[in-house]
Amino acid sequence: MDEKRLGKKLLYPPVWVMILLTVFSTVSLVFVFVKGLEESPIAYVIYVISFYTLSVICIFGAMVLPKRYNAVKQKIYDHPLGKRYMTDVQFKNHVSLYCSLGVNLLYVGINVASAFYYGSAWFAIFAVYYTILAVMRFLLVRYINKNKLGEKRLMELRRSRLCAIILTTLNLVLSGAVLMILYQNRGFEYHDVLIYVMAMYTFYVTVAAIRDLIRYRKYNNPILSTSKVIKMAAALVSMLSLETAMFSQFGAEMSLRDQRIMIALTGAGVSIVVITMSIYIIVNSTKEIKRIRRQKI
Repeated sequence: MDEKRLGKKLLYPPVWVMILLTVFSTVSLVFVFVKGLEESPIAYVIYVISFYTLSVICIFGAMVLPKRYNAVKQKIYDHPLGKRYMTDVQFKNHVSLYCSLGVNLLYVGINVASAFYYGSAWFAIFAVYYTILAVMRFLLVRYINKNKLGEKRLMELRRSRLCAIILTTLNLVLSGAVLMILYQNRGFEYHDVLIYVMAMYTFYVTVAAIRDLIRYRKYNNPILSTSKVIKMAAALVSMLSLETAMFSQFGAEMSLRDQRIMIALTGAGVSIVVITMSIYIIVNSTKEIKRIRRQKI
């Protein structure tokens, strides 16, 4: 076997080999970190295998996934529901809101049950937080169920303003959570590999929320814009939660005072952004409502 062929086989192994390498690398790294074997000879062997696995996955992603993505995308377009989801903005957001509402209600139930079971105000605060998100998303879902987007501008503005007013109450819940983090040493904790998974998820939802805010501005629709603002607010709170988890996992070398300052600054920043978005919607919606009313007189 010549070198070129061997190199190709090393860079493009079969899928089943990639799966085995991924599972082996993940389990081995967890074992090394949990057992404190970071400096042992076997750890360096595992590091090399893990680096090779990551390199192969990245090459596979760069060379193969785009073709697979286009093929899967075409299959989605070939299906009537898939084509509607990809091309109908109202239907797509309808599905997204229903999914978000379902997840919020699930989180509400979990946190309410945890609050009663553990007698913890921490879970009660987040039950209220997810309840506020669920209420806003329910109002938007209910409107979309009864009306087509763009047909009743005045009603859309009123519903958007109502959700923005409700969104301002999120700052009260956020303030309570920040105070508990600062003075009762509460916060989120994700152990081992889970914290990396949550970090990737948090960054993904934040980037997706920013992207949607920009993308849906072109539609100039109050309902769509409000749904994306709610998504952005939820993503920002997830960033705050991740920060507390990072301090819990990796903040041993940072003083408690510095941690509290960072958390307080982040909490204040999130509150300012959320309240700014809320006020922006309220002010602009109110101005346009008044303008529409004057035109009808």
